Amino acid sequence: MAGESITVVLADDHAVVRSGLRLVLEATDDLRVVAEAGTIDDAVRLAKAHRPSVLVLDLNMPDGAGGGRVSSLDVLPQLAAEAAATRVVILTMQEDPQFARRALAGGAAAYVLKESADAELVEAVRQAAAGGSYLNPRLGARLAAAPTEDDGPRDDLTDREAEILRLIALGHTNAEIGGQLYLSVRTVESHRAHIQQKLRRTSRSELVRYAIDRGLLSGA
Repeated sequence: MAGESITVVLADDHAVVRSGLRLVLEATDDLRVVAEAGTIDDAVRLAKAHRPSVLVLDLNMPDGAGGGRVSSLDVLPQLAAEAAATRVVILTMQEDPQFARRALAGGAAAYVLKESADAELVEAVRQAAAGGSYLNPRLGARLAAAPTEDDGPRDDLTDREAEILRLIALGHTNAEIGGQLYLSVRTVESHRAHIQQKLRRTSRSELVRYAIDRGLLSGA
């Protein structure tokens, strides 16, 4: 893409993070941020409207409708269908190699850790725009050593995630869960998104069924 700007849409629900990423990207001559999104719905809409070379997408985003948080991996098929020319770079704090595996398998061109964004994001965006791929080197080594995840749900919820799942299954709202566990609503939403990613279940009914099957509601 010599002589042509690489256009970028930034999607992260924290304005200060987007500002920092914009500074990193636009410090180079060949990258240009054309729009910013704070929700997953806006990210998809702006990708379709601007047809950028690259969409830099946070792994967990507010959905823009009900106010909950969702996994950005779930919209990769939609982006592939509706903004096929746009390559996706997942930017996240999540170091679990299985998330990286799922992102790349789902069509993302790159998986970059936020802690390394200053050093790696520009390279990842350039590689993605050129039709290549990029993976954080340390995470790539862990991914190579990690066993391939099977098609079933993962049972490695933390104790905190299991407790939050139990409360979700009992019908409590995020605010109610936060009040009971002394957590902010945002923290509960983040835990809920991680639970959905690990279990590959997105609807409340699916989470309830999983909780029942695993006996999490026994004695509730």
